[in-house]
Amino acid sequence: MIRRCLFFIFLFVPFLLVVIPSQALIVALKLPFWPVLPQLFHKMGCLFLGLRVTVIGTPAKGRPTLLVSNHISWTDIIAIGSAAPVTFVAKQEIAKWPFVSMMAKLQKTIFVDRTRRSGTGRTAEAMGRHMADGNAVVLFAEGQSDIGTHVLPFRSALVGAAQHAMEAAGATEVNIQPLTVAYTKLHGLPISRNERSLVAWIKSKSVKQNIMEILSGPMKDVTVAFGTPQVLAHGADRKVVTKAAEHEVRAMLVALNRDLPLPVSAQV
Repeated sequence: MIRRCLFFIFLFVPFLLVVIPSQALIVALKLPFWPVLPQLFHKMGCLFLGLRVTVIGTPAKGRPTLLVSNHISWTDIIAIGSAAPVTFVAKQEIAKWPFVSMMAKLQKTIFVDRTRRSGTGRTAEAMGRHMADGNAVVLFAEGQSDIGTHVLPFRSALVGAAQHAMEAAGATEVNIQPLTVAYTKLHGLPISRNERSLVAWIKSKSVKQNIMEILSGPMKDVTVAFGTPQVLAHGADRKVVTKAAEHEVRAMLVALNRDLPLPVSAQV
């Protein structure tokens, strides 16, 4: 904990004092290399939080890409963000959180209001525009976080809405790529089911308690695995494509948690 405090004071804070105004200027000027500093920020965040990230596969290229992922902890964002230049879809409440809101907006995070039907349409339009510009968007498709032992059903509503938004933006196809996040070890030892509560953001814990457990906890090994992209073309059934992505994420999570070979379809 002392080392992390020293790291934060003497390295992370000076880094933020330089990066925040620089990124704000880059975003304001709409410069194409805007993802560079956010990815560097997430790499620094991994060092500060004690996340040792292993990356399997790569984000799809060649067409707009929507990455559909499982969700375990807020640290998923740090791990994924360190591995690839991406934008996230987040719940509207985060837009009101001090500091977190500012950092999210500097990474062009897309906020969704789940309490209003119209919110899905506006979010999809933002996702469509962002992907049409050649950027990758990460959607935590379960709609909530889980402890990390299994995958909840993926919601296809935003996938379908993004498909329509892409078509409206002039694109005929979009990649739907499974993305799996798995926390496999604590302090170099396989993580047990009970220890997963030290990483996962479960409802019985407050935000403050979860953050303190992450900061005071040991080194955490996390794997970010990019699966096989599927093309969602005009007229394709978004429920079928979303379900296939869900199955692949589930298979990858089980294999990573049990230290088994990844399914053949996931080895890209």
